[in-house]
Amino acid sequence: MRLALTEARAAGAAGDIPVGAVVLDPDRAVLGTGRNDREHTADPTGHAEIVALRAAAARLRTWRLTGCTLVVTLEPCTMCAGAAVQARLDRIVYGAADPKAGAIGSLWDVARDRRLNHRPEVLAEYLAPDCAQPLTEFFTHRRVR
Repeated sequence: MRLALTEARAAGAAGDIPVGAVVLDPDRAVLGTGRNDREHTADPTGHAEIVALRAAAARLRTWRLTGCTLVVTLEPCTMCAGAAVQARLDRIVYGAADPKAGAIGSLWDVARDRRLNHRPEVLAEYLAPDCAQPLTEFFTHRRVR
């Protein structure tokens, strides 16, 4: 999660919402990292999770990330939760809950929906206060301007 937090802070410094993500292999080696980059790339899919999943898939040369773990500082949205399910990740670990758009328990529960063919294990609110801090600072600063 600390590496994901580093990515989140870099996203915030670049003017994007500070969310960071890391994909780990079964031995906990880093396969891919990502940070929100929608502002920089003008890409609506530029969420930290998607960037990290793409990097991991490219490194492994397969879209199946079986055995892997997605670690992200903010609860994934519906797009990112769906991508995690489609990638066949074994688990998702997230930091801060997202009551406005979270799709792993807050508003929806895509990752644990029994109607889907794959359901990763979910570890929620890991280091939540640490993960919430960059978001709080980012939006507080934005409101002041």
